[in-house]
Amino acid sequence: MKKKIVPLTGLPLIPGLWLAAGLVILLAGCKPAPKKEKTSEPGRPKYKIEQSLFGITPEGDSVMLFTLKNDQEIVVKITNYGGIITEIHTPGREGKSDNIVLGFDNLDQYLAGHPYFGAIIGRYGNRIGKAQFTLDGKVYHLAANDGENALHGGVAGFDKKIWSPEVTAGNDRAVLKLSYLSPDGEEGYPGNLQAVVTYELLSDRLMITYEAKTDKATPVNLTNHSYFNLGGEGTILDHILYINASRYTPPDEELIPTGELTNVQGTPFDFRRPTVVGERLQEAGGNPVGYDLNYVLDGTAGEKVLAAKLLDPQSGRSLEVTTTEPGLQFYTGNFLDGSLVSGDRTFVQYSGICLETQHFPDSPNQPGFPNTILRPGETYATQTIFKFGVEE
Repeated sequence: MKKKIVPLTGLPLIPGLWLAAGLVILLAGCKPAPKKEKTSEPGRPKYKIEQSLFGITPEGDSVMLFTLKNDQEIVVKITNYGGIITEIHTPGREGKSDNIVLGFDNLDQYLAGHPYFGAIIGRYGNRIGKAQFTLDGKVYHLAANDGENALHGGVAGFDKKIWSPEVTAGNDRAVLKLSYLSPDGEEGYPGNLQAVVTYELLSDRLMITYEAKTDKATPVNLTNHSYFNLGGEGTILDHILYINASRYTPPDEELIPTGELTNVQGTPFDFRRPTVVGERLQEAGGNPVGYDLNYVLDGTAGEKVLAAKLLDPQSGRSLEVTTTEPGLQFYTGNFLDGSLVSGDRTFVQYSGICLETQHFPDSPNQPGFPNTILRPGETYATQTIFKFGVEE
């Protein structure tokens, strides 16, 4: 049996939405990353993957860095420690390439601790209230690593595991497949869970496919936690954002959903028209101030849906996020405080924006939310696509 966890049915996209005066820039001006005519040597693939040693863990394990490249000047670097996307380089309006995600160039800084930069999140992304849930009449207690709650898989979630890599590259894509077996009871979760995350670099996009199987019923909610900054530096407050969602899941003070699905109309959380990220930041509230909210994506159940579009007006770089997931966590890097540095980049507050495709937070405790329980004989299968472009 193949189990796909799909979006809730919501309002359809409005074809004329992007024609609104002053807002047409995000779609009408959005074009694929510029393609340059190149002649390849006979038999030489257009895509390639380079491998290098990224570092050694205190336990003596070698960690590798995989550099995926195509002939459109897109470069993606991924380490098998946590499946972390360490860098994504894409060209801008003037042809200059910049790194558009937050991360480090060495393993030691990741080992020292970081806010999930670019990592695979699991076994359950986002929060589970009171670090517990009841499944088939049994109460399971999880590792509490966010006050009384469980966050992003626990103290040592998938972001801190060494994944087994497999690479292939050819004329149409570069592929990195990462596998990890999460043992029964890890961080309190039941069942041996075999997880596979596949990164595929194509001409203008990075496709991430998540699959998992289990021998006991267990919650599963996998995502990627990249922080994007399409300008390559500064903050993301001048980026323009569209989110395809008419509703969101309001949280309590500990960011646990109340169970309601609330309309975004008339709130600072309404991004159904492209809006400058910093325009209503103070109205969004929070402590610290900023966005950290799960959206209920509009779309047709069972189909891929356009979740969000992001544009940096200065560089012209754009990002489209498409997914089979029902939710999107929008986070503006509120807790970044300048204490983390990579080369000449200091990660201050609002240095990056997260657009995490996911199921809703606390779903195992919320019967009205889409199902996140994977059972033996089923296959967890979701996909998210990051499409890179340039606005002229």
